[in-house]
Amino acid sequence: LSVPIVSIVTGEGGSGGALALGVADRVLMLEHAVYSVISPEGCANIIWKDTEHAPEAAEAMGVTSKTLQDLGIVDATIEEPLGGAHRDVDLMAERIREHVVTRLEQLESLPLDELLAKRYQRLMSYGN
Repeated sequence: LSVPIVSIVTGEGGSGGALALGVADRVLMLEHAVYSVISPEGCANIIWKDTEHAPEAAEAMGVTSKTLQDLGIVDATIEEPLGGAHRDVDLMAERIREHVVTRLEQLESLPLDELLAKRYQRLMSYGN
């Protein structure tokens, strides 16, 4: 796409959906959301042949916003209100709006060829 793309993981971004969200120019994530290409239960079933190991799998997979931000997969973590995003929808919407507007302003300032080149470089850097 020849427009800036900002994705936000608001709850659970998994499987093919996680892959789709990851092709954005910027990926944002709510503080308590999880993001992975396979569920912890699915991973545990593959590795240990037992879904009881899902907590261990989740830890190893690093599905949290903090871990994924440290790895460079997620660009920013959006802080949630005390008790979670659903506890104060208006505040959460305002925080999301601020993050999206900021990222779009940054991305819109780039020439199209640079935007697309940086997006490609971002995708190719995963796993390095």
